Amino acid sequence: MHVWSLWHIDEMNTDAADAFKNLSPDEILDAIESISLRTDGRLLALNSYENRVYQIGLEEGEPVVAKFYRPHRWSDETILEEHEYTLELSEAEIPVIPPIIHAGKTLHQHGPFRFSIYERRGGHAPELDNPDHLEQMGRFIARIHAIGATKDFEHRPTINFENYAITPRKFLVENRFIPSHLEEAYASLSKDVITRIRQCFDRAGEIRSLRLHCDMHPGNILWTDKGPHIVDFDDARMGPAIQDLWMFLSGDRKYMTARLGDLLIGYEYFYEFNPAELNLVEALRTMRIIHHAYWIASRWDDPAFPQAFPWFNSTNYWEEHILSLREQLALMDEPPLIWD
Repeated sequence: MHVWSLWHIDEMNTDAADAFKNLSPDEILDAIESISLRTDGRLLALNSYENRVYQIGLEEGEPVVAKFYRPHRWSDETILEEHEYTLELSEAEIPVIPPIIHAGKTLHQHGPFRFSIYERRGGHAPELDNPDHLEQMGRFIARIHAIGATKDFEHRPTINFENYAITPRKFLVENRFIPSHLEEAYASLSKDVITRIRQCFDRAGEIRSLRLHCDMHPGNILWTDKGPHIVDFDDARMGPAIQDLWMFLSGDRKYMTARLGDLLIGYEYFYEFNPAELNLVEALRTMRIIHHAYWIASRWDDPAFPQAFPWFNSTNYWEEHILSLREQLALMDEPPLIWD
């Protein structure tokens, strides 16, 4: 059974989902005040689609950031497991932003809404062509992995080609999101792509899974004069260490090799890297491309998604998507990046 089906509200009950889609400013402020925090009426929506995230002003003290969780995606157990992990990392003085423990809890409920609150932190994205930034990121990611390797998640899933490629492909094909004249091309190409992903995993061999951030793209790094803060562990799950590294690698082979070296110089200070995982870089990139299309499609009944991704149902999008998969098919045939 998938962990996201464990929530005590039945998935067939749409009340919570409808309430989430129509979450209003008054309901947001009422929820925050239900845990005895006095708001001053200021509310700013922050960039988030999967959940609803807001900066909320308080009558006393600094504003907080509140995350309202999408119904039926994670069980209470999986959310709390993520909270426990980020608190564990914070206690080890790793610069993550854990939920605030308020009234002895990190996960709160008000009516149909589950939410948590966080300190507000600012910053900007790291400079991916700056060796010092990448080396520092490598050190922090390695420290996360060193703690992540000490035990497994019990409730959160594992990243693999079944739930990041096979299931998403099946959903896209069966739910008619692809323009009719491109359906055959997509079905045939995506089948070949999944075969190649399997081959990449086979080449890598037995790879250890550990607790990951799993969505470690530059947008989830807030850089300051004192260094980075790592945010948004909402997608945390088990998987190979390279999953938290490959999103810093883009461009041609020479450029990616140099950036990989910068990352791993810092990484190996705190955790040993297995070079066999380099076989997975393009496979994981390809899985993310497929899964991203599936993610938008699976959320299309949420009014926020057609507004945010109005191009998704266009022929141009799907032509570019198919072109990206063709390019990835060729890249997965190339030898992995080399790191000495």
